[in-house]
Amino acid sequence: MPLVVAAAYGGPVVSEGERRQTTIYDVAAAAGVAPSTVSRAFSRPGRVRAETAERIRAVAAELGYRANPQARALTTTRTGMLALVLADVTNPVFAEVVRGAGRACERDGYTMLLAETEESAEKERAMVDRAQGSVDAIVLTSSRMSDAAIRQIAKVEPLVVLNREVPGVPSVLVDFEPAMRRITEHLAELGHRQITYVAGPEASWADGMRWRGLRLATEHLGIRLRRVGPVAPTVAGGQTAVVDWDDHRTSAVVAYNDMVAIGIVRRLAASGVRVPEDVSVVGFDNTPVGELVTPALTTVAAPLRALGETGASNAIALAAGARSRATDPIRLPTRLIARASTGPVRG
Repeated sequence: MPLVVAAAYGGPVVSEGERRQTTIYDVAAAAGVAPSTVSRAFSRPGRVRAETAERIRAVAAELGYRANPQARALTTTRTGMLALVLADVTNPVFAEVVRGAGRACERDGYTMLLAETEESAEKERAMVDRAQGSVDAIVLTSSRMSDAAIRQIAKVEPLVVLNREVPGVPSVLVDFEPAMRRITEHLAELGHRQITYVAGPEASWADGMRWRGLRLATEHLGIRLRRVGPVAPTVAGGQTAVVDWDDHRTSAVVAYNDMVAIGIVRRLAASGVRVPEDVSVVGFDNTPVGELVTPALTTVAAPLRALGETGASNAIALAAGARSRATDPIRLPTRLIARASTGPVRG
């Protein structure tokens, strides 16, 4: 499944320059299995069904693939553990990421270790340092560490980064630019000509990409855009942002995520401002709580489960000796879900 997702949204994690040499991904694609299954067929044949292993070996022989001898030599030191590092376990956006990563781990015979950083780069680095040597691979989700720190870790540990692009490190991303363009088009279709963006955490790479995409889209459509924040990616963070919005009101607000949007809707309601009659509000992530608030939240559905599953599967493949196409992130598409929190401009 993760290999299929990767192929659909950007291809296997193999560099263009390596295509002259048959790789584990070529064998996996031809055999119709995950790259981690190909690796196990050579390094741990007892953990792969006999007919599957036989098919993989036949395909490998036909393609002229030779297993990496160094990767085979490392198999005796493997732990069968994968660390998934999360910024905030209370944020419902990560539930689907965890579920997807768990699916990949279960399929590949791995145990998943969860670690929470509480949005702290220092705690994140300390947890990664403690995990090294105890796990075979690490997946960082919405990392708050610097690019340099992440690259340093990737030099010594199989590593995949989710929702963050770091040059030289394998990553799986939500494709933010088209998502923000669709939000802007939706609001423009409703007659909105002024938008406020409520920014998320200052260290968030995703926040920077959402702001960039929104800025490009509004410039193209001639819509005035202002920014407030940063705020915490929580309901409380959204509530605090309403004060800044109230200083220079716009007819529409785009929030960093659903939790911030819900906080905005709640504070507006408490202040007697109606959504969407007086102001339209848009979230991001399509978390389940977005449908439970009144009015139901217009949002962007991100493929969170595929994000987690693809990232974990590729991290496991890297631990098994696969080569990384680190310069070409896998980008997953999104879709806009229009609900009751957006409506036409009054008057």
